[in-house]
Amino acid sequence: MHPDHALASYTYELPEENIAQTPAQRRQDSKLMTVNRESGATGIHGFSALPELLPKGALLVANNSKVIPARLFGTKPTGGRVEFLLLTPLPLLEPIQDADGLHMAEAWGLLRASKAPKPGQIITFGPEFFVRVLERGAFGRSRVSLFWRGNLKERMESLGSMPLPPYIRREADQSDMARYQTVYAKDDKAGSVAAPTAGLHFTPAVRTALQERGCEWAEVTLYVGYGTFSPVREPDIRDHVMHEEYIEVPRETAEAVQRAKDQGRPVVAVGTTSARSLEGMHRALGHIGPYKGMTDIFIKPGYTFQVVDNLLTNFHLPESSLLIMVSALVGREAILNAYSEALRNDFRFFSYGDAMLIS
Repeated sequence: MHPDHALASYTYELPEENIAQTPAQRRQDSKLMTVNRESGATGIHGFSALPELLPKGALLVANNSKVIPARLFGTKPTGGRVEFLLLTPLPLLEPIQDADGLHMAEAWGLLRASKAPKPGQIITFGPEFFVRVLERGAFGRSRVSLFWRGNLKERMESLGSMPLPPYIRREADQSDMARYQTVYAKDDKAGSVAAPTAGLHFTPAVRTALQERGCEWAEVTLYVGYGTFSPVREPDIRDHVMHEEYIEVPRETAEAVQRAKDQGRPVVAVGTTSARSLEGMHRALGHIGPYKGMTDIFIKPGYTFQVVDNLLTNFHLPESSLLIMVSALVGREAILNAYSEALRNDFRFFSYGDAMLIS
């Protein structure tokens, strides 16, 4: 098997102290590593230098989805505590309402308890807010019926907590409500269960500097769900199947991308979810255009990027689909060398960590 196809080829040693447990004091204080797509050469900067590191006229495409407090703590009828992470994005739920005004929708979630809830069991989160387990799937995933009264987004905001990833070894607090969210997240795009983390570094001042540099800004929506962070478990990565995720590429974004392509200006995906949206759109349509629908695209070495020229991203977990994706853009060995260089320079990894610009 070629090393590019072996899951074991996408690993590296990561000291615990390099896993960021909290965000930088200010968003723009993160470090930024540059990696040249052709040579693999690296450079080290502060994130606020991003506008000067991009060519004039570059088009940045960012994911405007908003993270919801999707982690809920409930109880079984026996009193046992259960943690539930809603995986189905709110906009994709198809609720029905009974005569008494109680809403119900089928959804997928992750259930965690000392004794796994069985099908038929009810887990209560609050007054008239509960789930009934329908089916237990692999790796903790379960299909449930979700019941609630009133506005579901408001119920989750009042009772839920931000779904920090498990490598952040602390409980989410009030500061995470703001910091585990991009400054450009849209209220009407609420539904992600993880942040599009490359966007966490941006501030209004950085956005203004980009505009003054002549850079364009456009947005897509991908509701970050299980497909983004589900582990790759197949020893041969070609056997891995991505979970579907819903994407939206609006007409104005498609037109901006086409203009940039026609004019020879680079398209810079802000994060792997933006890259997946753009490349998923192209695979679905066969060309650049507006698109709404599901994608299960798995970008791995050997893939030819059709839309994305440059990628701004964070540092990803060993053996993850995201590390495999960035390896497709610049090469597996070049990425692993860059990761080693980042560790030698005390870069912080994962969601609240530092950034990388591949160009």
